[in-house]
Amino acid sequence: MRVGGTREPGDADEVLYVLEGGGRATFGDASHDLQPGTAVFVARGQGWSAEGDGQAVSVLVHDPVASSRSHAVLDLTAAERGSATAGRQFVLGATPDVGCESVTQFIGLVPPGRAPDHFHTYDEVIYVLEGTGVLSIAGEEAELRKGSCVHLPARLVHCLANTGETELRLLGVFRPAGSPAEAYYPDGSPAVVDKES
Repeated sequence: MRVGGTREPGDADEVLYVLEGGGRATFGDASHDLQPGTAVFVARGQGWSAEGDGQAVSVLVHDPVASSRSHAVLDLTAAERGSATAGRQFVLGATPDVGCESVTQFIGLVPPGRAPDHFHTYDEVIYVLEGTGVLSIAGEEAELRKGSCVHLPARLVHCLANTGETELRLLGVFRPAGSPAEAYYPDGSPAVVDKES
């Protein structure tokens, strides 16, 4: 979606991630610069406007949990990395810590290779930002590349492998909110975060 325009107060929360270009967003009396790597959370009932030439990925969260804040704007290019299984890392965007009670938004950083099959207890949407990969589910495979979008229902056993030579970068949003490091092997045992990561 284009960043520019006015958005009237709605019944859904919205989380966005700026892909390219830039602009400025205004929420009531507060204004924030938008640039690639900016994450935005807008609570249900908050109108806002933006101007500029930016492109963003937006996810609407219907029937959201009441938020403790009207909005949050985060620079994910400067955010600290967390660790997940198989050497994977993540950077958190919109989360309950910034008032987004319903979902967790994150950037996943996947090194070349394949992690073991696993599942999550949350419903997840993934958008490929950079790199190439393969999604495996029940013996079937689908190639992933920049711009690919995937929905993974809760408890669906899957594996997302990075088939390239550089880091695969993903934008993820999942509900209910939690940790991107939480994963379970097909037998239900918790996947353990690598101690070296």
